[in-house]
Amino acid sequence: MKKLLALLTAVLLLSVSVFAVAETAEPDLLARIRERGTLIIATEGNWSPWTYHDENDVLTGFDIEIGALIAKGLGVEPQYMETDWASILAGVDTGRFDIACNGVDYTEERAEKYSFSDPYVYTEIVLAVKDSNEDIKSFEDLNGRTTSNSPNSTYAIRAEQAGATVVYVDTLGETMSMVAQGRVDATINAKGSVDDYLGEHPEAPIKVVQTVPGDPVCYPVRKADDTASLVEAINAILAQAREDGTLAELSIKYFGADLTNPV
Repeated sequence: MKKLLALLTAVLLLSVSVFAVAETAEPDLLARIRERGTLIIATEGNWSPWTYHDENDVLTGFDIEIGALIAKGLGVEPQYMETDWASILAGVDTGRFDIACNGVDYTEERAEKYSFSDPYVYTEIVLAVKDSNEDIKSFEDLNGRTTSNSPNSTYAIRAEQAGATVVYVDTLGETMSMVAQGRVDATINAKGSVDDYLGEHPEAPIKVVQTVPGDPVCYPVRKADDTASLVEAINAILAQAREDGTLAELSIKYFGADLTNPV
């Protein structure tokens, strides 16, 4: 009888301890987002067609619409926070932003620090130069040249790896202006963004000389034990949007092509 009472007491104490831990455990990021009622999304707001302001100065773009889709799937409202590229991933890392919706490429180096969603689009990368430039025809020709890109972007990293000196700028418009004016020799950028820019500025003296497959594009979340459920929820929402055709429709709307499959 004494052994039975001791066993029952031990079970009761264990149950109370587990309940106490459950009661005092901090809610994870997904729970906090739902309690808050908003998903805080970092975005540049000046990188068309991913994220930009339309003629009425309304924030729009491919990633803006998908960000709203994700927020709706989580049962909350999207809260977009516009900032420069250099601050986006840093803000995700510190918890200032829940996710970044800004055409962020997945790389092994970034994956060491951030948890990424499944890819939602696959882009191509282009090398663009002034239309009178006949010396640069491929990435191999960038050695000893100058390019312009946002700091810490995968495009800047590719340029540096090719031996170029990168002049850092904050926007695609600045990048393209520097190429057109001959202030830098070239730029590496997303094909969709360069195509969009040249479509809006057909007079720009810029040409594309090489196109290569890019990295898969995913949504980064701070890497921590309390963010796993958010990544799982985002993946489920993206999977549904892929299955019902929403992803493809939005890709065609903003890029003029279905970029939802690997290149």
